[in-house]
Amino acid sequence: MDMDKHTDQTGHEQGEGITEDIMRKSAYEIQQEEEKRRHQKKKQNEMSDSIEESVQYWQHNDDISPRMSDNKNTLKQVLGLGESFDVTLREMVLGGKHVGLLMLSGFAKDEILLEVLKRLTYLSPDQISEHALKSYFECYIPHIQVERVEKMSAVISKVLTGMSAMFVEGDRSVLIMDTRSYPVRSPEEPSLERVVRGSRDGFTETLLTNVTLVRRRIRDPGLKFEIMQVGRRTQTDVCVVYIDDIVDKVQVDSVREKILRVDIDGIPAADKQLEEAIINKGWNPFPLVRYSERPDVTASHLLEGRVVIFVDTSPSVMILPTTFFDLCEHAEENRQTALMGTYLRWVRFAGILISLFLLPLWMLMVIEPSLKPIGLDFIGPQENVKLPIILQFLLIELGVDLLRMAAVHTPTPLASAMGLIAAILVGDIAVKTGYFVNEVVLYMAIAAIGMFATPSYELGLANRLVRLMLLLAVAIFKVPGLVVGTTLLIVALTIHRSYNSSYLWPFIPFNAKAFGNFLFRVPLLVSKKRPSFNKTRDNTKMSDDPDGELRKSKKHK
Repeated sequence: MDMDKHTDQTGHEQGEGITEDIMRKSAYEIQQEEEKRRHQKKKQNEMSDSIEESVQYWQHNDDISPRMSDNKNTLKQVLGLGESFDVTLREMVLGGKHVGLLMLSGFAKDEILLEVLKRLTYLSPDQISEHALKSYFECYIPHIQVERVEKMSAVISKVLTGMSAMFVEGDRSVLIMDTRSYPVRSPEEPSLERVVRGSRDGFTETLLTNVTLVRRRIRDPGLKFEIMQVGRRTQTDVCVVYIDDIVDKVQVDSVREKILRVDIDGIPAADKQLEEAIINKGWNPFPLVRYSERPDVTASHLLEGRVVIFVDTSPSVMILPTTFFDLCEHAEENRQTALMGTYLRWVRFAGILISLFLLPLWMLMVIEPSLKPIGLDFIGPQENVKLPIILQFLLIELGVDLLRMAAVHTPTPLASAMGLIAAILVGDIAVKTGYFVNEVVLYMAIAAIGMFATPSYELGLANRLVRLMLLLAVAIFKVPGLVVGTTLLIVALTIHRSYNSSYLWPFIPFNAKAFGNFLFRVPLLVSKKRPSFNKTRDNTKMSDDPDGELRKSKKHK
């Protein structure tokens, strides 16, 4: 009986112990769930606008902790360690020290990292001093581009650009190694700026490649590349390029300040969004910068004293300031003799003028037959059609735009078939059924050719919009509409400024010598001065008597 009592007491005590364990376990689980809820709430409430704010939100400062666990927790919350599959932290023991190698696997260059790790794995603890990171930095990392960083936000920013970071247990700084390997295509000739003779390389989407292409052409220590980041989230690399002893420094300072003042979440569309943020902020259809994908064109403008802006992920650069006449020039003119270059330039100018004024002038002569010059009585439709002339022009303008957009989005093997269908079937049937006049289709085709002959794609689109406005003005107001519309166009171009420079220079304000240089492609040795439009510090391209200097040098020898 005593044994039974003892058994009951023991069982009761065991039951109480199990109950206490269950209660203790339940309390622990409740605490864990509560902590998890608090963490989720804190994560949802985060409204950080920058990496610095995010780091300070999670660890209350921007310092690097000597404990690896604290750093891992910060990286987990800010960088997505453990959530994003490409964020990698490789932990190991090197020279008796706990080390963590942080990287984005898509950017990491395996060959460099393997060489670094191969050297460090042979270290023994007695080879490492008390300051392990200092020893790695000064003695044992066989890589050139290595730096020390002491702020967690700076570490994360550099890792997001593709670099690798080495954390060492017990140290408050991090080693940053440039082990980047960006996806890159070969420098191919740009499709919008093709030339018959000349270089076939063009800019790519990688900033470093583009910088190298320009460096190859200008081996001048005065060539400066200033890099900065734009966008709170994208942190896009933007590079301001100029030749220090030629460019107007006031202009460089203005460009730099405007870029640094841009405060948006990002510029995924690269240079176009940056242009709208710092230059063309309104509804002006005309481009206020010149875009180029050719490194030789970019180098030529740098030597003239222009400022060039490179934006990472964009295969084109912005050249500023620019003028309306700059946008009408093409690299092909400088690849031919002076006479042939002048001829090509005049043909191109004629095409641009035709794209603007041919259709409004023809429609004006149709509306007002008395304006037809003698001998041109045949101009105008010879038969009645079902649609008004202005409606025909509007429809065919829309058709050309649709055809152009369809050609862009159509796979190359089908593009020719689509053009054949649009040109022959649609155009021919539209004329035969009496909806369109033959002359409307003919002159619209000539105007479209002039638009496509415009070197600047952006200027061609703006000219198309101006042509539509002139057509509507002529249809409504006839002769006054054309005169007033053309006058308003010139006034609008005159009052527009490209970085505080006249958009119609050298026509307004008029500069006879510079205007002659735009009309004629002068021989290389004739043009000894840089354009005054750029306000350059050094406006001389060559000495006044290069042959005399050469003779002096020979005589001295």
